[in-house]
Amino acid sequence: MGHLVGKDIFRELGRKIDGLEMRVPWNETLHAILKELYSEQEADLVVKMPNGLSMFSELAQATAFEGATLRRLLDGLTAKGLVIDLRLHDEFYYAPSPLVIGIFEFTMMRMGPNVKTKEMAKLFYEYMEENDSFLGANFGHGEQISIFRALPHEGVLSESDYFEVLDYEKVSALLEETDRFSIGLCSCRHEKLHLGEKICDVPLEKCSQFGYAADFMIRNNLAREVSRSEMADNFARSREMGLVLGADNVRKNVKFVCHCCKCCCGPLLGISKYGYPNTIVTSTFIAVINAETCIGCGKCSKACPIDAIRMHDVEGKGTRKKRDAWVNTSICIGCGVCALKCPTRACLLVKREQRVIHPETTFERLMLQCLEKGTLQNQIFANPKSISEKFLCAFVGGFLRLSPVKKALMSDTLRSRFLDVMKQGVDRQGKGWLTEV
Repeated sequence: MGHLVGKDIFRELGRKIDGLEMRVPWNETLHAILKELYSEQEADLVVKMPNGLSMFSELAQATAFEGATLRRLLDGLTAKGLVIDLRLHDEFYYAPSPLVIGIFEFTMMRMGPNVKTKEMAKLFYEYMEENDSFLGANFGHGEQISIFRALPHEGVLSESDYFEVLDYEKVSALLEETDRFSIGLCSCRHEKLHLGEKICDVPLEKCSQFGYAADFMIRNNLAREVSRSEMADNFARSREMGLVLGADNVRKNVKFVCHCCKCCCGPLLGISKYGYPNTIVTSTFIAVINAETCIGCGKCSKACPIDAIRMHDVEGKGTRKKRDAWVNTSICIGCGVCALKCPTRACLLVKREQRVIHPETTFERLMLQCLEKGTLQNQIFANPKSISEKFLCAFVGGFLRLSPVKKALMSDTLRSRFLDVMKQGVDRQGKGWLTEV
């Protein structure tokens, strides 16, 4: 371990994680989190890993770790969810876990005598909620791309819009197209339980994973495998409880769906408590209230997880009701929880007029998210040991951080062309399959 002497490897690790798809500003709380979760040797390995998915042989070459040592360290890191190992095309690929979705979730989903759950809950809360730097760094500049999108509950759409619903916004289609399922602890709910802030009666075990993500969770004992019917029951209970479905923000190969309550969910609290309306990307629908059939009961307002529906007194004599419901369309995420509780179907979801960006694949989401966060260059030039790549990374990163450049590439005009160029680059590296993940 002599090669680690003279530098703070955890500060280096913080820089590494900050360069992934979520920005992670440095402070002493983050330092404490990293020192608790990683050994110095594990931190050194993650710092030396390429940022993207790499095979074992590629990791051995990039990090210069001896094979048996590398295997031991990877096994320990993947068991803790600090490195992601995905089985794709009969081969394992490894990548450092970002803070979200990754280090936070997997730490709070783990159980066992060696997990300091209560201490970690306090540290994560202090870093991600008490200190505004994390939310501000990731959602304080009008970002359009989030990891999460609202998945509307079925059966609450207006009749005129129902047949326009695409498969990626239907739970039923997700259940039909997937062949492996797992359910684990909700990290947010588990955190709030240990902080004494969980006031709901929602079970801890709710978080749902699908396909190769379920395979990762099951192999690393982060979740348990369930049948298709048990997963369907899980969604049915969430509907009955009026939970928000926070899905993976992609249209193909959805990897997870969170079952969120208003008292515990970090992204929902990001909107309702901290004032960042873009922590969850809206569905393509929005809630509307039919004033003619609304009876002013207030159930929609009480059910709304982000306080986007308010009740207002009805003025004037001879009115048949005392209150009207009003929807704040600037923050409504189109989840449909309000409509589930409406006794007269006066509250329904209708199609939004403004286009909503939902990336097609994880590759597209990652490229767009990193472009917004100013870390795209770290995905393009992923080998931290290459001197030439370090130079190009700094040069291209400075160019991409220019506001006019970023806005242009995210625009409707250039976004598709930009993503096509990224896909062509991956194809030239012989990893074209990544664009379909």
